[in-house]
Amino acid sequence: MTTRDAPRDVVRAACAEFGEDTVIDWCVAFLTEEISGEEAYGAALPKLVAITGAENPGGWKSPVDPVNYYWIRVWAVRAFLYVWRDDLVDVLREAAGDPAWRVQEHVAKITAQRELGQLVDVLLPLLDHELPRVRAAAVRAVGAAGEYEHADAVRRLADDPDQTVRAAVDRALTKLEDRLDRPVR
Repeated sequence: MTTRDAPRDVVRAACAEFGEDTVIDWCVAFLTEEISGEEAYGAALPKLVAITGAENPGGWKSPVDPVNYYWIRVWAVRAFLYVWRDDLVDVLREAAGDPAWRVQEHVAKITAQRELGQLVDVLLPLLDHELPRVRAAAVRAVGAAGEYEHADAVRRLADDPDQTVRAAVDRALTKLEDRLDRPVR
């Protein structure tokens, strides 16, 4: 059995070899589908290998079923947890509406990690997502980057059927209070 490097290490290695701007540009091209799924598993495969660390990202048989192309966008957006440039905010704003829930979840994670308040409003619809992990990621993003007026949207999930979401709500409201230095409950 072989072990794969952690995504952070893979992205950092790609940046060391090709440069941060180049890796970010590749990820943007994958995320926005400027490089199509077919191209990603064709001529652009070395770029995909660089950001995933795998010769066969996904481990699929060739040809790759187009239903799995969304993974390319997931891997691309995930890289922004480890490498950043300020112009990515607009890219993430668009990616928040991606049909793949894993992309949406990563946009919320990045928003929380980087405290990107300018993305909170586009993430509010994710508070109603069918998957608890996406709702929880959106709640954490609002807690990390939201403003006072966003507290009501988070508070209404205090009775969410999923315990992970409820716990995220409690932590997000506490974080909002601490960040904003005022009560939000």
